[in-house]
Amino acid sequence: MTFILNQNPSIGNTFLAELRDSEIQKDSMRFRRNLERVGELLAYEISKTLQFHEVAVETPLGIANTNLVKDRVVLGTILRAGLPLHQGFLNYFDKSENAFVSAYRMHHKDGTFEIKMEYISCPDLNDCQLILIDPMIATGASIEVTLKGLHNYGKPAQIHIAAAVAASYGIDYIKRRYPEVKFWLGALDEELTAKSYIVPGLGDAGDLAFGPKLQ
Repeated sequence: MTFILNQNPSIGNTFLAELRDSEIQKDSMRFRRNLERVGELLAYEISKTLQFHEVAVETPLGIANTNLVKDRVVLGTILRAGLPLHQGFLNYFDKSENAFVSAYRMHHKDGTFEIKMEYISCPDLNDCQLILIDPMIATGASIEVTLKGLHNYGKPAQIHIAAAVAASYGIDYIKRRYPEVKFWLGALDEELTAKSYIVPGLGDAGDLAFGPKLQ
């Protein structure tokens, strides 16, 4: 299944519009906050698909029965760009465990690139609900490398992939290799450039959130 936030009118469209707006992007604090807001909205939508159990909560005047999340949730994030989006999920899944993956594009002089993964910090993934967070999914190569790396830490009950903006090419690529994965997207764009950048996209999420880096 694929959930796309901007397919229906909601306040989420405001956050996505500001993420894309080249003038508003100049405020890196607001860019990070908008990624966080999109993460909160996607976390809420994912929560509707989880397992719940009834719990009795004691109030000052009596007992209130309510349903709380039963599943064990692990939030996995691709560094560094995924951190603000991760925070949005963590605001809602505040009892979750967390995994962090250092994966990035290593560009070659001929214009091609490969995905390099240098580091994983991860809890046991067996039988958990794994939410893998990356603000931009272009070709799907980073997600594929990350999923292969996380395979060593156990088998989740379900894998969810969350992104603020994704390209159809990347989503289709992952679906062919991992048909069981569920996607949760802010927006889905159709075009990739020759250098594998999403159009219209929003630019380099990591640079916009944290400043430019040396290649």
